[in-house]
Amino acid sequence: MVAITLPDGSRREYEGPVTVAQVAQSIGTGLAKAALAGRVDGKLVDTSHLIEADAQLAIVTDKDADGLEVIRHSTAHLLAYAVKELYPEAQVTIGPVIDNGFYYDFSYKRPFTPDDLAAIEARMTELARKDEPVTRKVLPRDEAVAYFKSIGEAYKAEIIESIPADQDVSLYTEGGFTDLCRGPHVPSTGKLKVFKLMKVAGAYWRGDSKNEMLQRIYGTAWAKKEDQAAYLHMLEEAEKRDHRRLGRELDLFHMQEEAPGLVFWHPKGWTLWQQVEQYMRAVYRDNGYQEVKAPQILDKSLWEKTGHWEKYRENMFTTESESRDYALKPMNCPGHIQIYKANLHSYRDLPLRFGEFGQCHRNEPSGGLHGIMRVRGFTQDDGHIFCTEDQILDECVAFTALLQKVYADFGFNDIIFKIATRPAKRIGSDELWDKAEEALMESLRRSGHAFEVAPGDGAFYGPKIEFTLKDAIGRHWQCGTIQVDFFMPERLGAEYVAEDNSRKIPVMLHRAIVGSLERFIGILIENHAGALPLWLAPLQACVMSISEGQAEYAKSVAQRLQKQGIRVEADLRGEKINYKIRDRSLQKIPYLLVVGEKEKEADAVAVRVRGGKDLGVMPVSEIAERLVAENVAKS
Repeated sequence: MVAITLPDGSRREYEGPVTVAQVAQSIGTGLAKAALAGRVDGKLVDTSHLIEADAQLAIVTDKDADGLEVIRHSTAHLLAYAVKELYPEAQVTIGPVIDNGFYYDFSYKRPFTPDDLAAIEARMTELARKDEPVTRKVLPRDEAVAYFKSIGEAYKAEIIESIPADQDVSLYTEGGFTDLCRGPHVPSTGKLKVFKLMKVAGAYWRGDSKNEMLQRIYGTAWAKKEDQAAYLHMLEEAEKRDHRRLGRELDLFHMQEEAPGLVFWHPKGWTLWQQVEQYMRAVYRDNGYQEVKAPQILDKSLWEKTGHWEKYRENMFTTESESRDYALKPMNCPGHIQIYKANLHSYRDLPLRFGEFGQCHRNEPSGGLHGIMRVRGFTQDDGHIFCTEDQILDECVAFTALLQKVYADFGFNDIIFKIATRPAKRIGSDELWDKAEEALMESLRRSGHAFEVAPGDGAFYGPKIEFTLKDAIGRHWQCGTIQVDFFMPERLGAEYVAEDNSRKIPVMLHRAIVGSLERFIGILIENHAGALPLWLAPLQACVMSISEGQAEYAKSVAQRLQKQGIRVEADLRGEKINYKIRDRSLQKIPYLLVVGEKEKEADAVAVRVRGGKDLGVMPVSEIAERLVAENVAKS
């Protein structure tokens, strides 16, 4: 007998070995039709998987996250199947699942065109409608190598040759197409109903630029048409909000080939930057942080002590002077420890909080650079808290509350909290890790928010909380973090005098709220589609004269508002007022203030807010009060 325990705790017994599909069928015809895969004792398997001993089983359908991954994985194979049908000379390489979809890399004699993509997608639809079974077989490694070489698939043969000789490999077949894969896959192609090919890009074989350039076809796949429609709409909206395009249109910044991964900030963009930096500087000041500044370049020996030279050397920019090796700092923490060590500290001094707008440089691969979101030179709102073990909880609670307040001011109220716990390779005692992990979890419990746990994702020196924002169109951005570090202070010789006059090593909390200012500003631009709230807008108001007769009055209004702290300019061009309004509206300025003869005589302005709403005529004093109040409220 084989006993199967289901997720609800119920048990079913079968006279002998039974497949996942047979168990689903015994539960009900509806579940059998919906079954995409199974999870047997925690392992994801095909519905054809034979269960030969007592086990726990969950039937996976398209309602499960696992089910969607199986759909996407199987759709990648359907893509390869269609390509081989249409272009038999093409060779298939690898095709994994990625966020929201999949890709497959191909070697082919010419570039795929948009017409090719349309033809491939159409053939995929035809193959799916055939509802061909997807079957699995296992071969010895060498036999699988021989098979793929016999059908001219050199890349697949190379992949399998890298597997140890004593291992078997699994192959999946649908119709006339066989592919190497661990699986699992849907039971038949008819389960794949909602998919779309998105684009073609270049990709080096095995990610090595010395190898052949392949063609990567990206696609998306979903369980329901409405889910795919929502995703495609989100992509359209994301394209409209692309910070690189808005950066050009709003004259905020640019990037150029002579400085890859580095940003040229224009006056308006730098004004935006300053609003973010000065706001965060006030956060430092009002929450017990002392602002510091550490050097950009530090001797190689210091990076060797921290372990960065060994683990991070390829991502560091280096230089040499007078036979000494140096590196531009990729992070700020070692510098802050040097500042801490410059004085002898007592337990009474702790917690000691340092903050820095530290400029860092990392030699990111050129292929990974993305506007101001992923750069080689960036500035962090970096802070480090030196504290005792007993102070970890209070500091984490205070930081979490502070972070939520900051995010709310920037317009983000939907936050995902995740705790990354101890990895297999780590330093420090389990007792210390228990204390740190519990402090992080308790800090989130006190904040009243649920959190996810990512087992094993912590750094080798301590656990961390990751704070992820959800933007206006539902995308997730991981920005803030607080990490517990038992390691670096000891390596760099940081100490404090304890209550019993002994020397102890402080715990170091690495914390950031916005993270990289460049990336955060990119997120802000995209979240607000360039229409930044008043307090962040580079230009908050524009005073526009209808004719030359109001030019001096328009200038005087702008000067009066400027004295109230408003970022304002006067548009005195000899253009028609409708042209000025349209032009300035495209610049997404929050307030447009029009002055004609009537407004001039009344010491007033006609007010239009961004979006076209007309607020009518207001005295200059009243609009000034409104702008100042809105600035302060950040709403």
